[in-house]
Amino acid sequence: MAKKEEIQDIHGRIEDRDIVEEMQTSYIDYAMSVIVGRALPDVRDGLKPVHRRILYSMSELNLSYDKPYRKSARIVGDTMGKYHPHGDSSIYDAMVRLAQDFSTRYPLVDGHGNFGSIDGDSQAAMRYTEAKMTKMTGEMLRDISKETVDYAPNFDETLKEPVVLPSRFPNLLVNGSNGIAVGMATNIPPHNLREVVDAIIALIENPNIEINDLIKYVKGPDFPTGGIIMGKTGIYNAYTTGRGRIKLRSKTHIEEISKKRQRIVVTEIPYMVNKAKMVEKIADLVRDKKVVGISDIRDESDRNGIRVAIDLRKDVNASIILNQLYKYTQLQDTFSVINLALVDNQPKVLNLKEILVHYLNHQKDIIVRRTEYDLKKAKARAHIVEGLLIALDNIDEIIKIIRASYNDAEEKLMERFDLSEVQAKAIVDMRLRRLQGLEREKLENEYAELLKTIEYLESVLASDELVMSIIKEELSEIKDKYGDERRTAFEVDDEDFDMEDLIEEEDIVVTITHVGYVKRLPASTYKTQKRGGKGVTALSTRENDFVKHLFFTTTHHYIMFFTNKGKVYRLKGYEIPDASRIAKGTAIVNLLALDPGEKITAVIPIKEFKDDEYLVMATRNGVFKKTSLTEYDSSRKNGIVAINLAEDDELIGVSLTDGNQNIILGTHKGLAIKFNEADVRAIGRVSKGVKGISLKDDDYLIGMDIATDNAYVLSVTEKGYGKITKTNLYPTQGRAGKGVLNYKLTKKTGALSGMCVIEKEKDDIMVISIDGTVIRIDTSGISQMGRSTSGVKVMTLDEDVNISTIAKVPSQDEEIDDPDEE
Repeated sequence: MAKKEEIQDIHGRIEDRDIVEEMQTSYIDYAMSVIVGRALPDVRDGLKPVHRRILYSMSELNLSYDKPYRKSARIVGDTMGKYHPHGDSSIYDAMVRLAQDFSTRYPLVDGHGNFGSIDGDSQAAMRYTEAKMTKMTGEMLRDISKETVDYAPNFDETLKEPVVLPSRFPNLLVNGSNGIAVGMATNIPPHNLREVVDAIIALIENPNIEINDLIKYVKGPDFPTGGIIMGKTGIYNAYTTGRGRIKLRSKTHIEEISKKRQRIVVTEIPYMVNKAKMVEKIADLVRDKKVVGISDIRDESDRNGIRVAIDLRKDVNASIILNQLYKYTQLQDTFSVINLALVDNQPKVLNLKEILVHYLNHQKDIIVRRTEYDLKKAKARAHIVEGLLIALDNIDEIIKIIRASYNDAEEKLMERFDLSEVQAKAIVDMRLRRLQGLEREKLENEYAELLKTIEYLESVLASDELVMSIIKEELSEIKDKYGDERRTAFEVDDEDFDMEDLIEEEDIVVTITHVGYVKRLPASTYKTQKRGGKGVTALSTRENDFVKHLFFTTTHHYIMFFTNKGKVYRLKGYEIPDASRIAKGTAIVNLLALDPGEKITAVIPIKEFKDDEYLVMATRNGVFKKTSLTEYDSSRKNGIVAINLAEDDELIGVSLTDGNQNIILGTHKGLAIKFNEADVRAIGRVSKGVKGISLKDDDYLIGMDIATDNAYVLSVTEKGYGKITKTNLYPTQGRAGKGVLNYKLTKKTGALSGMCVIEKEKDDIMVISIDGTVIRIDTSGISQMGRSTSGVKVMTLDEDVNISTIAKVPSQDEEIDDPDEE
C-alpha cells in the first residue's frame, strides 16, 4: 500500500482500467491513425500524407520545374524534420515512386540520377540523387498561397501544414494509389488525364449523368507501362461498385525468323510486374519442361523501351506457346481494384461518379476560396488607390499638413480628409515621384481595373454556373497542356461473352453415374417403350458403375447438384459436356470441386431464383428441411452448404415447391408419410432441419416428392416390380409420425428402390438398373393398385441384377425411332 501511495505521489494519480477495454480503445486509436494518417489517400487530392508533405516541402524549398535540382537528402530531411516524423527511408521510397515513370502515370517528382528500374533495381542512396518538382506538380500546388486550403499544426505544433492540396487536376484517378491500412486496403489504378477531364466536364454539364454514360469518357485504367486490358467486365464492376478485377496482358507480336521459325516479342508488360523476374520465370518453365518449344530468351530492352525476345524452335505454333506463357507467367496478370479513399476523414469505397463528384466539390471550394481571397485583396487595393487619388487632388494641402506635423501626420490626414488609417499611411509612405501627372493617370486606370475585377469576382461568388465554367475552362487548359495519348489498349476477352446468348436453348437429358461420370444428350435420345420391354442402353459403364441420376432439363437452366454431404454446386446446362448415347461421359470431379467421398445424391434444374419458392429436402435418417430458394442464389467453386447434416446422415432428396405443398416420404421397408410443408417453417440454408418421419432402426428413406392432388405415387422394387397408387389414399398426417404402409414387400419383389409422384397423362418414368440399362415406360401401362399390394413387373432383369433408381420424365406424344434398333 505504501508503494502505491508513493506512485500516486510521483505521477499524481493511478487510474484502474479494464485491460480488454484498454486494448480495444488503444488498437482502434492506432488503426484510425494508420488509416487517416498514413495508408489511405484523400479523395480530393489523391495523396497520402507522406506524398503531400514531400510536395509541400519541395514547394517551400522553391524546387519548381524551372529551378535547379537539389539533393534528395535535403528534401527528405526537410520533410522529416518539419512535417513527417517517420523513417527517412520510407519518405525517400515514397518520393522515388513519384519520380518513376513506370510506377506513376504522370510523375510528380523530376528525379536526377538512379531512381530504380522496372527490373526491380533499387534506387541510389538519397545522398547521390537529386530532384525537383515536375511542371505538372505546380498544378497540384497552384493557388495554395491564396488561402484555398486549410492548414493544421505539424507534429510538434511549431509549423502549419496543408491538410489537402488544391490539386487542380484529378490526381486520385489520374495517378491512382495503393496502400494497406488496418483491416482495409486501397488499390486505385491510374487513368488517362484527357479521359478523366472529359468525364468531369460531362458531369459539370449534366450533374445527373449515369455511371454508364461516364464510362463512355473514362474507358478504363491507363497504366504507365501500357499493356492490354482484356475485356470490360472488371472495369464495369470497378466503376459501378468500387471493386473489380482487371485482366492485364502484355503487348506482344510474332516475328518470322525464317520460314519454319518464329519469335515472340514482348514490348509492354502489365503494371507493377518486375520484368527481370518475369523473364526468369519463363526460363524456369523452359528448364523444367513445363513449356516446351522455346529455344532462347533475351532481354533486349534499352532506353527506347521494353523488348523481350523469345525464340521458338522449328515448326512450333507461336500462339500455343504464347497462351502457355499467359497462363503460367506474369505475361498476363490481374489488377484488383479497390476504390477506397478518405472522405471527410472516413474511409469509403467509391464508384466512379462518387470520386468525380467529391473532386468537383473540392474544386468548387478551391475556386470560391481563391475568389474570396482575390476579392479581399482587390478591395483592399482599391481602398488604398481611392486614398491616393484624394491625395493627388489635394497634394499641396497634404504636403503642408505633413510638413507641419511632428509625429501625427496620419491622424491629421484622417481627420481632414475623412481617410482610413490604411489610406493615411499609404499617403504618408507615398514617394515624391507619384506626384507626377502620369502617375495620376496610372492610378486612375488601376482603379478602373480594380472596380472591374471586384465586379467580376463578386459575380463569380454569386453564381454557381460561373464557378463551374471556371473549373471547366481550367481543366480544359490542363488537359491541353499535359494530356497525352492512351497507353493501355483494350481487347475482347472470352469471359465478356455471355455464352448463354451464343447457345440455343434446347431440351437435354443429363445422366450421372454412381462413380461420377456426367454427360448431356438431346432429349430425343430415348424412345417410349411398352411395359416389360428390354430397354435401351443409356451408356457404357465401367465395372461396378451404374446410372444414379437421369433427368430432363434445358441448356439454359441452372443445374443444382446436391451431394450426400449436404453441399450444393451449380452449373449451367450447356456447361455439362455433351456425349454420344453410349459414351460414359466426363468425370464430374472435372466440373465440380467435390471432396473425397462426396457423391451427387440429388439434382434440381432451376430457371431462376424466386423469393416465393422453396427447396425442401430429406435425409437418409428421416430429417426434413424447408428453405427459401433465394438463399441458394450463390455459387462458389468449392460449393456452399445446403443442409447441416449429422455425422451419420446424408442427403437423399430435394424438391422445388411454392411453400404449401403436401410432401410424401417413402422408406426402404415400404412405409410412407404424407404431411403439408406449411406445417414446417422455413429455416436458414445452413440449418439442420426437423424430423420428417420416425424410422425403425433397420429402415431408411429412399424417396421424397410432392404429393399433388389427383396424382399417383409410383413405387418400384429392387426386383423390377412396381405399381401406382392414388395420393389421396395416403392420409395427411403430422410430420415426425411412423407413416402408413406403402408397398406389400415379398421375397419376389425385394425392398423398395425408388418412389416418386407422377401424373399419368403427363409423366413417363425411366427405370435404371445397376448394369446401366434404361427403359422408358408410359405410366398408363402400369397397374393402379392400393397401398397394401405388391405390384406388377415393370422391367425384365437379368439374374443378380437389381433396380438402381427411377427418374420421372415428361411423356412423349409419339415414338422416336432408335437409330440403332434393328
